[in-house]
Amino acid sequence: MGDFLNVSSSLTGRRWVGPSIEIDRASEALEQDTTLPRALCQVLARRGVPAHEAENFLAPALRDLLPDPRSLRDMEKAAARFLEAVKNRQTIAVFADYDVDGGSSAALLLVWLRDMGLSATLYVPDRIDEGYGPNDAAMAELASKHDLIICVDCGTLSHGPIAAAKGADVIVLDHHLGGETLPECHAVVNPNRQDEDGALAYLCAAAVVFLMLVEANRQMREDGAKGPDLMAMLDLVALATVADVAPLIGANRALVRQGLKVMARRERPGLVALSDVSRMDTAPTSYHLGFLLGPRVNAGGRIGQADLGARLLATADAHEAQALADRLDQLNTERRDIESAVRAAAMEQAEERGLNAPLVWASADGWHPGVVGIVASRLKESTNRPAIVIGFDGDEGKGSGRSVSGIDLGASIQKLAAEGLLVKGGGHKMAAGLTVMRDKLEPAMERLAELLDKQGAGAIGPADLKLDGMLMPGAASLDLVNQLEAAGPFGASAPAPRFAFPDVEIRFAKRIGDNHLKITFSDGLAARLEAICFGAYDTPIGAALENHGGKRFHLAGRLDINTWGGRQAVQLRLEDAAPA
Repeated sequence: MGDFLNVSSSLTGRRWVGPSIEIDRASEALEQDTTLPRALCQVLARRGVPAHEAENFLAPALRDLLPDPRSLRDMEKAAARFLEAVKNRQTIAVFADYDVDGGSSAALLLVWLRDMGLSATLYVPDRIDEGYGPNDAAMAELASKHDLIICVDCGTLSHGPIAAAKGADVIVLDHHLGGETLPECHAVVNPNRQDEDGALAYLCAAAVVFLMLVEANRQMREDGAKGPDLMAMLDLVALATVADVAPLIGANRALVRQGLKVMARRERPGLVALSDVSRMDTAPTSYHLGFLLGPRVNAGGRIGQADLGARLLATADAHEAQALADRLDQLNTERRDIESAVRAAAMEQAEERGLNAPLVWASADGWHPGVVGIVASRLKESTNRPAIVIGFDGDEGKGSGRSVSGIDLGASIQKLAAEGLLVKGGGHKMAAGLTVMRDKLEPAMERLAELLDKQGAGAIGPADLKLDGMLMPGAASLDLVNQLEAAGPFGASAPAPRFAFPDVEIRFAKRIGDNHLKITFSDGLAARLEAICFGAYDTPIGAALENHGGKRFHLAGRLDINTWGGRQAVQLRLEDAAPA
């Protein structure tokens, strides 16, 4: 397969790769069989959707795609114990992880219970003082005052802390990789338990909690009672699914699509306040969840109070929602500043070690534990390699890792912990956390690099830029963008369509802020299209397009709708360019 538009090295050094011959043929056949526009058929063909399924794929119905909750082990037991607590007015505590998935999972339970006229205690551990997941002291304390503790988005590996919860029943609703044995408790519902078939491995914790509530409502109906409206809670499930980078396939597609519709009704005070401080002025998309709302909910757990996100998502009070959203927005700005300092230092260290190694890593004293995960993400993006970033406090380092597609980081980290090189560690394929002692740092990273190299991490080239096809500026209409959205939501494992605009001329170019670029381009005919390139001046794109001198370029990127003063226009989110 040749380089698309003959681009073997673009301005950012990437090779452009178009659809395979098979996908081209499939999209032509789809176009003939369905009368859908060519660009949409190219996206459907890439997703492997045959013509007879196209209609259903573009309108995913939750009732067709929602898995049977009872297909997960311990599910009926978990829901029955939960309902027993509700019926007998027992005291319930929710122990949640401090990220968006944990906060959304906790909020689902708190909102459901509130609809039933009950309240529960929310407990979110502090990232720095307590670290991830249940700990002995907190669990013992909660058990002394509660009949039931529900651990969400954590707990699958917490044998000791769950044993410390004497006198209370414990239910775990989680999705992190399970070990060979499960903690001894009332129920562990987790699609990533080792004795599950893995069919639902792609669900985030909030989706697991949602399924438990579906089962609880079903058991209530069998007793002739009616549970709360679950469809109205899908906004929380959608937010968690996108923010936790769960793959947007199967049931997740339908959960996110329906959840976005619920969110657009602006009924949840926390999400309304958050959308407003994020200056969102259009109906929410998965992009908004991942890049505007998610980071703000996360900011509390990263550098502020761990429970702010869950409290915001659960509150029914608009004033409280406003105050919490303002605080999270402010923390998010602080987080950005801390992150950029750590990022610069980590990048410098990683470059000294060499960016072609199977593992890119950096560590230092005093790096804030709340941002090491995001910085690992940035390192991973710029090197296309698995990355680990560790902050030391005394002799103990807490680190976070992010992986690239096809390389299972969680399993390798778990192996390292089993071999005694880490104090502890776990996670899933794409993300993991670890604790390491200073004297074990070098051998641990060396061993991890070796394990990742066996999976092929050292052989990955610079990320090719995959393109779905070509478009002319005149074809990029509002109608087309709306039709493409129907193939979404886009995100993890379901990348948004990316098109090349061949041989265009730059009619206008202007630097915006520090390093963004805004341009207008045309194919020399009547049609023009606007484009924005974020971070253009961090790469050679900014200078090349600003000083184009009349030269023509191929441009590549994703289409979206820009809403400005109530007017809608298509714009290209420019990702790469090459001289034509």
